[in-house]
Parts: sequence; C-alpha cells; structure tokens
Amino acid sequence: MQADDRLIVALDVPNALQGLRLVEKLGDEVSFYKIGLGMLTGGGMALANELTEMGKRVFLDMKLFDIGQTVENAVAGFTQFDLDFLTVHGDPNVVHAAVAGRGTTDMKILAVTVLTSLDRSDLDLALIQAGDIHDIVIERARLAFLAGADGVIASPQEAAMIRALPEATGKLIVTPGVRPAGTNADDQKRVASPAIAINDGADHIVVGRPIWKAEDPLSAVRMIKTELAAI
Repeated sequence: MQADDRLIVALDVPNALQGLRLVEKLGDEVSFYKIGLGMLTGGGMALANELTEMGKRVFLDMKLFDIGQTVENAVAGFTQFDLDFLTVHGDPNVVHAAVAGRGTTDMKILAVTVLTSLDRSDLDLALIQAGDIHDIVIERARLAFLAGADGVIASPQEAAMIRALPEATGKLIVTPGVRPAGTNADDQKRVASPAIAINDGADHIVVGRPIWKAEDPLSAVRMIKTELAAI
C-alpha cells in the first residue's frame, strides 16, 4: 500500500536504534515520522539524519519555550537538519522568535496550542485563565497564525473550529491525540478517530502508541491508511 503522508508516525520509543527498527519494519508504508523530546538524548538527531537520507519526512517535536533570543538561536541551530516541521509553544513572542530563527529555510514552524493531554482541570491547576478549553485553543491558534506560525498543533476536537478561522487560510493543522477505534486513549484526554480528524480540517494526524505498541505495527498502520483512503 502506498504511503500517505497525512499519517505521521510518532517514534516515541526510548532510543534511535528502536526507532530505526520500527521504521524498517514499516518500510515504504510510512513516509513521515515524528521525533520527540523523549528521544533527544537517545540519538534523536542522528535518527533524523538517517530518516532524511532514507527519503522520509521528519517532524521534530521539541515544543520550544524560552526567551526570544534563546528560541531564535535554537531554531537557527535546527535548520542545519533537513526537517519538515518543528514545534514551539504558541505564545506569540515565541512564535515570532522561531520564525526569525528559521530564516529563509523551508522548515515549517508549528505552534502548540494546548497539549492534548490536558483538560480544564489541568488548566485550573496551572492558573490558566478561566473559560472553555476549546475557546482557549482557538484563540491561541489565531494569535499564533498572526505571529507567523505556518501551522498549529491542536487536538482533533478543535480542528474544525480552527479551520474555520480566517487566519487559518493556507495554514497547517496537525492533530495528535488521534486514536483508531478499539485502541486505548492512554494519557490523551481530547481524542478522535483518524477519519474524524481529517474530515474536520486536519492536514496531518500523529499516531504513536497505537502503532508501536501494537502486536503487529504494520497491520496497525494499514488499518489507519485504509480509514484515511475512504475519506
């Protein structure tokens, strides 16, 4: 079955060796991979290089958050790698700095709105302003777009509302928290199926544990791709 780059497989495994084994197992069925913070000390950047040499697309999920100059410098450093996507937190000042650090390269800056593992009670504990979590996500997305973000990271439950924003024209929506039917939500609190996420306006879905924890990861990928092909 031909690869569908709407599907991004999250390599949230402990190290690059395990990540590479999974990539080899999935072969030509998957063209796009996410490398997250958890693998950074386990050879994540070496794996990123290996993937690009294999012709794969790479999404580096660092969720950078710091003072502007530090973010700008960090993003500029990441431009030496052939990355497709890089995440930063969606605060406008952080997005501005990341866009400056990206310079004229093709790397897309994606702004994190509210993590898909959080709900309203978590925001209360973090002293985040009162209000519906979906409304907060939508406003953070709008402000990130205005700050220059190429796209946003949001749960599939907010994809349709973000896509309806005038500021979202020509922008990317990438949705983690995607769970195929019959799989465990794990620590994700705002989830939906692959088809719902894409139908609601997501350009890409990110799926990790339902694939790499599956008894047969390749079959898990094929099931998701079959669902996407039917849209």
